[in-house]
Amino acid sequence: MMNTRARFSWRSLTPQLLAVFILPLIALVLALAFGGLYLHQQAMRSMVAERDERSTRAAASALGEQLNRQGSQLQDLLRQAEPTASPQALVALLRSSNSILSDFDGGLAFLSPAGEVLAYSGESSLWEYFDPGEYPQLFASPSDTLTFLSILHPQSKAPLVLAVTPSSASGLRAAGAFSPAALIQRSLGNVFTPGEGATAFVVDGERRLLYKQGDFFPNKDPVNHLGVSEALQGESGASFLQAGGEEHAVAYSPIQPAGWALVIEEPWEKVASPMLRTTEYAPLALIPALLLSLLALWYGTRWIVQPLQQLEAQAAELGWGDFAAIEKPVGGISEIRRLQSELVHLARKVKAAQEGLRGYIGAMTAGQEEERRRLARELHDDTLQSLIALNQRVQLAQINVNGNAAAEDLAKPLAEIQTLTEKTIQDLRRFTRALRPVYLEELGLAAALEMLARENGLSNGLTIDFERAGTEQRLPAAVELALYRIAQEALNNVIRHARANRAILRITFDPQSVILEMSDEGQGFVVPKSPAEFAPGGHFGLLGLHERAESIGARLEIQSVPGQGTRVMVKLGFADNSPKWS
Repeated sequence: MMNTRARFSWRSLTPQLLAVFILPLIALVLALAFGGLYLHQQAMRSMVAERDERSTRAAASALGEQLNRQGSQLQDLLRQAEPTASPQALVALLRSSNSILSDFDGGLAFLSPAGEVLAYSGESSLWEYFDPGEYPQLFASPSDTLTFLSILHPQSKAPLVLAVTPSSASGLRAAGAFSPAALIQRSLGNVFTPGEGATAFVVDGERRLLYKQGDFFPNKDPVNHLGVSEALQGESGASFLQAGGEEHAVAYSPIQPAGWALVIEEPWEKVASPMLRTTEYAPLALIPALLLSLLALWYGTRWIVQPLQQLEAQAAELGWGDFAAIEKPVGGISEIRRLQSELVHLARKVKAAQEGLRGYIGAMTAGQEEERRRLARELHDDTLQSLIALNQRVQLAQINVNGNAAAEDLAKPLAEIQTLTEKTIQDLRRFTRALRPVYLEELGLAAALEMLARENGLSNGLTIDFERAGTEQRLPAAVELALYRIAQEALNNVIRHARANRAILRITFDPQSVILEMSDEGQGFVVPKSPAEFAPGGHFGLLGLHERAESIGARLEIQSVPGQGTRVMVKLGFADNSPKWS
């Protein structure tokens, strides 16, 4: 019997389902899920960057308009001043301009060409301590444009912005001071709402921080932040940077006419709406389909593939004559159970037919053995005796030839006849022993097998070792003869086909069984899957081994691998000298 344990094969259903359906489906689901998630994130990332860029431009534009409006107010105020007006008249003019004081919380003033304060309204501490020498870039040479200058309050050191108009024909200038934070806050309020990790800030042309809303991460320097240099150069745009393990979108834009830079930064993943973030996981909806596919595969494997594999193994056992193996339930779906029931019914019919055939084959084998014994007796009693008599006459003729000069030419032919006759007698004796194993009848199975191994080894130039284990006990004559014939056929197969230099014949006796083994180190072969393939494959010797083993209720096992030799084992279980399966 060949080893029929279920083995892994890529040609079976489960690996094919995995390779052709499940693995590609898993790859497709993962590609769609993570690919869709990546594309969605990139789209959201770009969307947030574009939105922030538009918001930054809108806020910068609003700030620019506000600054231009304040500059226009100062220009109007300057036009209202008479070229020869006294300081008292200028003070009166400033006090009458309360409508614009709300935009200049630091106050208003008129300045001389050298920057001296001629008149002011608002905070006295700012204008009384105003030193034009601290701002040479403003008063060193006449300016023909509206100038916005970042300053610090002389006492509180709070940041202020000083707006100064170009000088009039008389050299007079109007100036206004305001807090940049209040102005920027009003402009950003409509476009920027600080959230988790979001920051907006404004720096002036000297890279001084004018305004900040939100929290910077540690070790961040706003004035050297990404986008500041670009915005100070008049560029607008958006970019990305890594901060605190997150990717932030950074949008920047210049603020005209002050030459400031506005930068808005926020983690784009936290900006998207919850609905948009939820859509990131839309491709993962394919996972239930994958799970259902895996469930279907498990169901098919558990209730279809595995029962079919077990049924295949049992059918292989059935092919080797184990009729009880097919009756073990394999479970599975109802169609498989019905198939097994039909196979059980078929096996019982085959078993009944085989029992009848076994009796017929047994009778044929008995007749064959009887004919062999008759032929062996005739060869021994007639042919062999005649050859012995012929050999004796040749010996007498040689004696008469010796010393007879006239007959010396006959000596050599007579010697050749004697040699040929003696060889024929030896071959005939070996042939008669093969036809009728006398040692088996007189000395028992072990001795007969030992003589069989010795004679075949000597006659074929092959090393055949015989091994015996356990205490020998005599078996029924038919059983011993069948085991002897099995060993004889196995040795013939080794001599004819194995191309081996060494073989081992072993018999093991124990209280419950007798095991006969024949192994060699020859070229081996591919063992057919069932005895039904012996005859079509030309393995008639194996077919004879199988039939003889079945005739005595023994179990035949054949193990062989090309290039690694062959092992044939026959196991006979018995009790009270009655062969049965072990």
